[in-house]
Amino acid sequence: MLEEEVMTTPHIPPVDAEIALAEMQARRAQVVDTNLVPPWFWYSIGGLMVLFVAAVESEINWLVAAGSVVYALGLGALIFAVVRKARVQVRPELIGVRGALAITAFTVVLVATGVALGFTLEALGVPLPATLGCLPVAVGLALGGPRLMAYLRRVMLSRPLGGSR
Repeated sequence: MLEEEVMTTPHIPPVDAEIALAEMQARRAQVVDTNLVPPWFWYSIGGLMVLFVAAVESEINWLVAAGSVVYALGLGALIFAVVRKARVQVRPELIGVRGALAITAFTVVLVATGVALGFTLEALGVPLPATLGCLPVAVGLALGGPRLMAYLRRVMLSRPLGGSR
């Protein structure tokens, strides 16, 4: 007769479980930190955006063309640098609804600010209204982008390791 195998869970000392959990949390923090957009990206995007808008608003053909090329190449280089730095992809579930709402709110506030200011300046007859309207958006990117990343980091690290919240 065959003896029945009894499945037993091995006893893991609490200290070993704590060490394993701390290691998993450290690895997750490393993955999150590796994939956050660095502060220099936000400053660079803001600067490129202002230069592009100013070039277009100048209505000088060669300046519009040059500004468009510089913007396209600069944006491509920035995205390449950020993507190259990221070794793995953060799952969207890790950002969650709070993270998605923060990204959406950040974007909507910046776009609304730039558009409203640009149209207001144009209605007032101020020269270069789009460029001037773009300046606070660039500052918002430079100052708010790193803060958004810090918030997203906190959101991602606050989520449970094995499930969703």
